[in-house]
Amino acid sequence: MISELKDKNTYCNSLTNYSRRKTRFVDIGGVPLGGDNPIRVQSMTTVDTMDTTGSVEQTLRMVESGCEYVRITAPSIKEAQNLEEIRKELRNRGCNVPLVADIHFTPNAAELAAKIVEKVRVNPGNYADKKKFEVIEYTDASYDEELERIREKFTPLVEICKENGTAMRIGTNHGSLSDRIMSRYGDTPLGMVESALEFLRICEDLEYYDIVISMKSSNPQVMVQAYRLLVQKLNEENLQPYPLHLGVTEAGEAEDGRIKSALGIGTLLEDGIGDTVRVSLTEAPEVEAPVGRVLVDRYKSRENHDSIQPIEDIVHDPFNYKRRVTEEVQNIGGSNVPRVIADFSNFNVKEAKDLKSVGHFYLPELDKWKMNDQGCDFIYSGSTPIPFMLPNGLKEILDFEVWMNSDDKVNKLPMFSLTNLSENTTTHDSLNFLLVNDQEAFDLPELDPNKWVLILETSNEHAMPAMRRVFVHLRNSDIPVIVKRNYAGLNEDELMMYSATDIGGLLIDGFGDGVMLSENTYSPDQIKLCNQTAFGILQAARTRMTKTEYISCPSCGRTLFDLQETTAMIRKRTDHLKGVKIGIMGCIVNGPGEMADADYGYVGSGKGKITLYKGQDVVKRGVPSENAVDELIEIIREDGNWLEPESVEI
Repeated sequence: MISELKDKNTYCNSLTNYSRRKTRFVDIGGVPLGGDNPIRVQSMTTVDTMDTTGSVEQTLRMVESGCEYVRITAPSIKEAQNLEEIRKELRNRGCNVPLVADIHFTPNAAELAAKIVEKVRVNPGNYADKKKFEVIEYTDASYDEELERIREKFTPLVEICKENGTAMRIGTNHGSLSDRIMSRYGDTPLGMVESALEFLRICEDLEYYDIVISMKSSNPQVMVQAYRLLVQKLNEENLQPYPLHLGVTEAGEAEDGRIKSALGIGTLLEDGIGDTVRVSLTEAPEVEAPVGRVLVDRYKSRENHDSIQPIEDIVHDPFNYKRRVTEEVQNIGGSNVPRVIADFSNFNVKEAKDLKSVGHFYLPELDKWKMNDQGCDFIYSGSTPIPFMLPNGLKEILDFEVWMNSDDKVNKLPMFSLTNLSENTTTHDSLNFLLVNDQEAFDLPELDPNKWVLILETSNEHAMPAMRRVFVHLRNSDIPVIVKRNYAGLNEDELMMYSATDIGGLLIDGFGDGVMLSENTYSPDQIKLCNQTAFGILQAARTRMTKTEYISCPSCGRTLFDLQETTAMIRKRTDHLKGVKIGIMGCIVNGPGEMADADYGYVGSGKGKITLYKGQDVVKRGVPSENAVDELIEIIREDGNWLEPESVEI
């Protein structure tokens, strides 16, 4: 892939100093996008589109919560027609929010909707194609014939949009690439980009430019790579700098949905990419805009951050994941999964029960320790040593001066500063930590990479690029690096989403051998939140899988069951299955495609009927919903991936 690109670091204005990508201005119903306009926040209704009153009431709640564009599904002509009634009632009630019709499979519905609403969204993977999961060998001539067929189907919509002043989003989904794209480009970010470019070239040939583009995936790593590659390709082909709609599809609910969304969306916002965002949560749609606002408000004054030394030669491939090569120091670096250090330096650990917050449980009746799947790997206790023996495998890190006075200099580990290091020579025989900030990291003494691990922190507001610059500087070093971030005075959403952006963005680029997440006002609840967030970031970045992952859509008017209730029910029965990915999709439109990354799938296929998948293969069709969860578990059991809950450690 990288050999196909002329220059691999022109996808953003700067890899170090914040500069938002300048995009084309697109007017969407009087709420302009791109250009010098602020980053917009949007969401999508979940009510049946034929329920006019319900759709209007929900839209009003969404607008009240901060939603600037509202998307409504229009899977057929009748729903497209009813958009006019919804729009009329909203305008009668004084609400002028731009409406976006969401179209899959039905060009005639798109053409009707384009005459009614301010914007239509089409998916190039299924607008002119029906997916049969077939691999087809195309000659150049036969491929060109397919492109001409697409042009014939798509041109009428473009002409209607031009005539009516309607904007359009060309929205590629990773899981719904056409068989034709899959056959030539595979299930890749390049395939996602080419899928959109085929439609975009037609628009430009017809001199239609009121376009927004998206590259969505339920895998944040794929999503980030696709958007970066899209910008790169737009530049190379001298196409217009269209504004970009950012989102991670089917992100899920609660902390998982927030962390996964922030990791994908935030990484791109850090690079100045993105003009509107939609955070897809399996929650009420009016919850999404405030969560999206947490992300975008962070960049209102980002240009004023401390300057960072420019990167003249990029050392990583921003379009393909490859982890930085480091030495293995005990269980850190090398081929080890990234490690989690829990920060107890502001909390005085007195009893074994104090470690419950970081996944380690003492059972006094058995006089033994147990650990759950999110048990931290190290505890940093700072200047106050823990007064009891820790469980096997859990190591304590102490400030150097305290470690020097410790009776146990073997099982306890020292944390140095550069000052300590210059004044003293006593070190641990096999594992030492050196805490440095992003400025100090440019002037390190010579360290043995077989004995030392860096803990890297920064106070720069533009934190991720500041630390990325350090990793570029360390290009010739194979010393492992733990990424440390300290967040004070933030609410729960801010802490999860800021850290997912700052740390997750580095992990996506292959940087980092662990996470140390801190919050100054320590309590057991805050320590637990930091620990769970650290593991959540590693999971969302696909670098350490420690829990069941749910790829669940945010619901829409096509949904055939209560998605929030069903997701909660499936989670209750399966959340002990470490590393298993389960897709929970409300309808057949997004189901097979958007859960492409899942091991198993639960998809609505009719009223009260569920289709169950293993990967992308249908295993059972038309399963009554009251039996579907049991049937899903049986499929997992037959596949050898089931564990009884009682057999799983606490």
